[in-house]
Amino acid sequence: LANIAALMATGMQEKQYTPSLLSFFIYNPSFGPREGEEEKKILFYHPCDVEKNEKIRNVGLCEAIVQFTRTFCPTKPAKSLHTQKNRQFFFEPEDNFWIVMVVRNPMIEKPNKDGKPPTIEYQEEEILDTVYGAVLRQCYMMLSQRGCIELGLHLESSCDLLDVFGGISFFPLDKMTYLKIQSFVNRVEESLSLVKYTAFLYNDQLIWSGLEQDDMRILYKYLTTSLFPRHSEPELAGRDSPLRPEVAGNLLHYGRFLTGPANLKDPEAKFRFPKIFVNKEDSYEELHLIVYKAMSAAACFMISASVELTREFCEQLDSLVGPQLTLLASDICEQFNINRRISGPDKEPQFKFIYFNHMNLAEKSTIHMRKTASVSLTSVHPDLMKILGDINCDFARVDEDEEIIVKAMTDYWVVGKKSDQRELYVILNQKNANLIEVNEEVKRLCATQFNNIFFLD
Repeated sequence: LANIAALMATGMQEKQYTPSLLSFFIYNPSFGPREGEEEKKILFYHPCDVEKNEKIRNVGLCEAIVQFTRTFCPTKPAKSLHTQKNRQFFFEPEDNFWIVMVVRNPMIEKPNKDGKPPTIEYQEEEILDTVYGAVLRQCYMMLSQRGCIELGLHLESSCDLLDVFGGISFFPLDKMTYLKIQSFVNRVEESLSLVKYTAFLYNDQLIWSGLEQDDMRILYKYLTTSLFPRHSEPELAGRDSPLRPEVAGNLLHYGRFLTGPANLKDPEAKFRFPKIFVNKEDSYEELHLIVYKAMSAAACFMISASVELTREFCEQLDSLVGPQLTLLASDICEQFNINRRISGPDKEPQFKFIYFNHMNLAEKSTIHMRKTASVSLTSVHPDLMKILGDINCDFARVDEDEEIIVKAMTDYWVVGKKSDQRELYVILNQKNANLIEVNEEVKRLCATQFNNIFFLD
């Protein structure tokens, strides 16, 4: 107590550090089999300013770990290595191609009196293999979308249960507005015959997609964690906004390209677009990705990479899509506000939840306030997020429907339900509730939010 009092008196407090990415690299051991050729094995290494010999040493260590673990199980090499300070993750997506991620464990820095250096305590069991293993698999899927450079940005953010699911958040919409969007997509694809696939998002949530589910899942991850956060803007462009509305015919519109030309009127504008790959039977198809945004509505147009995109085509797309997308964004915003007024004022609920549907990849979270490439804001304590991850690990071990209820040390109750390829995780802040009351509260949530699909009894 005296030590604690002394620390408090001097204003010294413990510092907590979250997990952080130390390194991320890709190697192929068959590319540099002879001595002196070790550097040829390394296809990518982040951070890039690491000294060459250290890169070679780190890759060599990973090779040794993989080979050693093969002696115990030749068909299933190592997936992770736990040490006091770090956690290493290994993934072989294709023969001899290895992706490795090294994450520093979360730690607590405890100050010492008498000027001694602070004591570091590493929290070795706080990182979940399932979460970061899922992140590593998503990185592989995104390699073909945007290359390695942006992966480091995503890995610097906090990772949690949503990364395991890799789901898609859908925007709730009334039938009439949905039909307007479908009509918009049909008109654009008819007028611009080069467009092969279209996706429509509002407020970072998906409304319409012409892509296969797995392809849309990867594209959605890239858009919401990388592209959109880099181009964040006010919901409505007012007079003080730096956005300058373009006049198309008699209609003012706020459309602009997020990929490709920053300004169509610039004579030096470049008409290069990022390329993505989508699955097509036994092969894949390479496409230009055009992302065009007006206020909070974004339309993604995918065009064969064999086509050269010109200034004329971009001007045609801008004049056709800009006014229509601006009107649609305004309609959706108006409808959303009407629905919010009908549902009444937002009250702080007694529970927060994460929902995921394995069949259509739909996810919904009232726990996450914001999740981008650089930041992940959750409204609950990390200890509770870890409990959610632990419950998910238990669910993954069995195929049957299941329910788990946990009483946390902080007086919270955590409930997990798995039913018919759907998963629901609920955090209840009811200090004095008992098991029966908690169960009844979750039943009420299922009845009001999920049409009773989670009733197991």
